[in-house]
Amino acid sequence: MTSPSKAELERWLACLRATYEERDEELKDRFQRSLPFQDAMFDRWERARSLGFGDGASIYHSAQVFGQVMVGEGTWIGPYVVLDGQGATLSIGATCSISSGVHIYTHNTIRWALSGGQKEAQCAPVKIGNRSYIGSQTVISAGVTIGEGCVIAANSFVNREVKDSHIVGGSPAKVIGKVRFEGDEPILDFNERAFTPENR
Repeated sequence: MTSPSKAELERWLACLRATYEERDEELKDRFQRSLPFQDAMFDRWERARSLGFGDGASIYHSAQVFGQVMVGEGTWIGPYVVLDGQGATLSIGATCSISSGVHIYTHNTIRWALSGGQKEAQCAPVKIGNRSYIGSQTVISAGVTIGEGCVIAANSFVNREVKDSHIVGGSPAKVIGKVRFEGDEPILDFNERAFTPENR
């Protein structure tokens, strides 16, 4: 099989650029957004189906997926997310929102690096319950369980369990409130009386 000529490659690239520019204009007109090539050109629901995620789940093509990752129905996974199921199982429940730039890890190589390669990576599963929101740029470390109906504030480092309906934030993340409902309306309650000191 012969390699394509320089002229053929240039024609192919011109066609690719034109297709992307057309798609970019369509997205601007319909949704007021401009996306990088992979996120503009490929269907995120189709990618979720190909990964075996639950019905109605979606994942941007700029997100990275490694190893054993399970995602429930209707969950939205944003751009530039890292889902690392390489060390152990990573399980995300239904109707979760995993915001842009979130990193979730089931292993780390801290001991390996500090020991000069003598120790193995540490591995532990991660589980995120249904209806949880993970804010942008959050990092979740191996072994963490996040309950149902939780909110993780943006730019947090989560390295311990988060109980159902809790709001946490910071680095390392601490309890800063609870989620409660008035009828069917979720309320983020940051009142100090909403949670107990042992949950901080």
